Amino acid sequence: MEQEEKLKTAAIAMRSDFKVQSVGGAEKTTKAFESMESVNAIVNDWNAMSKKSANLTIEQYGPPNEAIPSRLIWYNNGPWKRTIVYQDEIPHDFPQPHTDVIENVINYKVPPEKLSELAKFDGSIIVEKTRGEVSSRCDIEAANFTALNVMHDIVTEKLNSEEARDLLCEVMSAYMLNRPAPYAEKLQFDVPTEGKFDTDIVMIADEMVEQAREKINDMVDSNNSQSTNYH
Repeated sequence: MEQEEKLKTAAIAMRSDFKVQSVGGAEKTTKAFESMESVNAIVNDWNAMSKKSANLTIEQYGPPNEAIPSRLIWYNNGPWKRTIVYQDEIPHDFPQPHTDVIENVINYKVPPEKLSELAKFDGSIIVEKTRGEVSSRCDIEAANFTALNVMHDIVTEKLNSEEARDLLCEVMSAYMLNRPAPYAEKLQFDVPTEGKFDTDIVMIADEMVEQAREKINDMVDSNNSQSTNYH
């Protein structure tokens, strides 16, 4: 990529950042639902666990908002910001052998100093620092409820990673034996409905930023000129 194109790309990125932070519109969702005919055609070719998870999620929340051959997606379903059921299965042996096929996402900010402890707790806890999200990926929704509730206990310093692993095992054992298991039934903490990005700080050299800003001005002037000529 030539320098001119690099600066143009940087300028577009800066304009997009300013627009999203000032106006919004970073995340595009839909309230429309996919037809069950098309959903069934997709899920029909999936492996057993992915198909089971898809059918359970449809039974709980209705048809997905989006459906492509590799995944089904729900937005703002129940307590979740986003739910994704995947065709692909990820093998995972904690707390017992299973495959991760369903991901449930919430708005949640994790302090950077807690990331290592969460990684030691469960590799299927996914922290999206910039997006201000945390998700859990497992075989069933109840396991994701449990993992996220225990994650919150780690962040709020009620548990360390080893204690958290023990608690998750206790909760899931109780759930599977049909004993009381509140952590597997719903989130035990409040989740913000509005997301807030962690945009970090600008550290690139001033000279490059200034050149990119000049490129933005050139692009704006060019667009204005084309609009004037058109009219």
